[in-house]
Amino acid sequence: MDTKTFREQFTEFGDIAKYPEPTVRLWMDVMTRLLPASRWCDLLDIGIGLGTAHHLVISVRNANTAVAASVPGTVVGAQTSKSVDTVSVSYDPSTVTLADAPFWNMTTYGIQFIQMCRMVGAGGLQL
Repeated sequence: MDTKTFREQFTEFGDIAKYPEPTVRLWMDVMTRLLPASRWCDLLDIGIGLGTAHHLVISVRNANTAVAASVPGTVVGAQTSKSVDTVSVSYDPSTVTLADAPFWNMTTYGIQFIQMCRMVGAGGLQL
């Protein structure tokens, strides 16, 4: 997997200004080193892609926080409600997050990634 392929497969990360090439390459390199090709086999590229996407989303959150003159990297939990005037909305993130994966639950990419990790790590199953 290279950055061109990543951007083709994850088209939402096509904006080079928002997702600079060095940052994409950094997280792809990290994921490449963390995922053993012998275990992931044909799923290696999707694992690298999902892990990279997860880290890119967090990087952009941190950059947006810094632009807003706040402290980047601050840990914030999932927003479960919001009210504006007479309109109120709330979400229950527990219905879509995975147990024992708090860091990966921070993005949908992370949830998909950790689910793939669990399947790849389970090995062959026989019923």
